[in-house]
Amino acid sequence: MIDRRIEREGNDPETLLHRARQGDAEALTRLLDLYRSYLRLFSRVQVDRCLQSKADLSDLIQETMFIAHRSFHEFRGDTERELVAWLRQILASRLAHLIRRYKTQRRDVRLEIELGEGLSRSSLVASQLASSYSSPSRQAVRREEAVLLADAIAELSEDHREVLILHHFQHLPFNEVATRMAARTEDATKKLWVRALLALKDRIEQHFA
Repeated sequence: MIDRRIEREGNDPETLLHRARQGDAEALTRLLDLYRSYLRLFSRVQVDRCLQSKADLSDLIQETMFIAHRSFHEFRGDTERELVAWLRQILASRLAHLIRRYKTQRRDVRLEIELGEGLSRSSLVASQLASSYSSPSRQAVRREEAVLLADAIAELSEDHREVLILHHFQHLPFNEVATRMAARTEDATKKLWVRALLALKDRIEQHFA
């Protein structure tokens, strides 16, 4: 518990944001690193939706981080919520580039807008899911709940992550989730989902503690 509090204090987004604005390059790197799991989770959802494949997202996340680092002087917000929204805009642009490359489409501003809206919806789902597992006192923590949820999901086993992503973020019914998760029956998938929710609850409680 104490170690987690110390870790949080050293990674407080507003403190890091202030230091980054003062030209502290290390603080900026640490600040952006707080959102890797967040960006990975929601880029995965959008890539699966648009490309029907599980592309390696490492390069996509690295590109997003590089652009955010390079363009940080353009960011005008003062809060974590504004920073997260800005990062989603950058991610939407990179996702659009990736999708056009696979589908050989011309540049279409509407695609970036649709992806941005999709990322925002996924972030809202994450916030609502995190809120359902946190007490009012924990909800008062000054962090974006969607970011904390993404961190919690990243700590789960692969099967637990998969069933939660497919059911909650891609909105697939259990029979389709079972199909996507090969060698599982629908009943086994439902039981896996229950175990995944319990594991997620435990991780969320740790992050909000």
